[in-house]
Amino acid sequence: MKDYRKEIEELILIVAKEGASDLHLTAGRHPTIRVSGDLIPIVKKPVLTPEDTLGLAMEILNDENKKIFLEERDVDFSYNPTAEIRFRGNAFFQRGMAGIALRLIPMKIKTLQELNLPERLVDFVNKKQGFFLVVGPVGQGKSTTLAALVEMINKERAEHIITIEDPVEYIFTSDRSIIDQREIRFDTHDFSTALRSMFRQDVNVAMIGEMRNPETISMAVTAAETGHLVLSTLHTNSASQTIDRIIDSFPGNQQHQIRVQLAGSLLGIFSQRLVPRISGGLIPVYELLVNDDAVANLIREGRTAEIDVLIETGTQEGMVDLNRSLSELVRDGQITADNAFRYSPNPDGLNKLI
Repeated sequence: MKDYRKEIEELILIVAKEGASDLHLTAGRHPTIRVSGDLIPIVKKPVLTPEDTLGLAMEILNDENKKIFLEERDVDFSYNPTAEIRFRGNAFFQRGMAGIALRLIPMKIKTLQELNLPERLVDFVNKKQGFFLVVGPVGQGKSTTLAALVEMINKERAEHIITIEDPVEYIFTSDRSIIDQREIRFDTHDFSTALRSMFRQDVNVAMIGEMRNPETISMAVTAAETGHLVLSTLHTNSASQTIDRIIDSFPGNQQHQIRVQLAGSLLGIFSQRLVPRISGGLIPVYELLVNDDAVANLIREGRTAEIDVLIETGTQEGMVDLNRSLSELVRDGQITADNAFRYSPNPDGLNKLI
């Protein structure tokens, strides 16, 4: 019988040594890591069998997650093999065989400067109440950005901060603030239940790992209206798409109400991507929407298609469109023009800026 504990320990050492962000374990393939955005098979390790992937899953998962995995055929989880290493993971079945995807969560929470993120984000977390969203596709650094913002509050202000996550990713140590971290299924039944309880917990700041349904969105917006600073994420591609996604998740007869609430409580939306840097690694490019009077009016009136134009022309209000962010990195010699065009939503517009 194979020693799967020894096997996973060896794979984790490779992840750490190679500076990988992800580890993929799939039957019929070599264990594979992702480094600077590229998938690289670990060819010195044998191709995994279905028995291997199931054995590795059983080694990684705790008893409750094993039960969920075998019954529901997939499970989100966190995994701490050592005091210095932490992963966010998903175990799943494909074609009847187990598969595992692990994302490395750094133990040290980086600052905005270390992450090459704009100082303008400080203005949003200095607010006492309101709703701020970090959005983008999967794997583009949203959780890392949120963690940096929460840690900034933790170090600079005496607040009660609560995080609601599935699973808990970054581990915070209370500094000037009190931070309570609640994990779905282990500390609370679901996001909505945790948000409802928050109103009785004297919370100042809430970080919601992901808004997955209309009830969670509605309660998050209500919290932002009632004296809380709420930070969260969505898997969307732009600020305007984010607003549409929120509103469209509600039945037609509730959409006017959520438009009014969102127009009044939204602070801003930060949409980010990670682009290969010429010198190696990845660097963020971003779009930033600031909810001023003009934006709020468009949200209330359902004219979200016009928001992109306001972002492009709203430099004085602190807004940044993705093409401007890309063009600045090209001019600074940080990324190639080819990659800028690859990530641009509007290559013609980018061509005028480069």
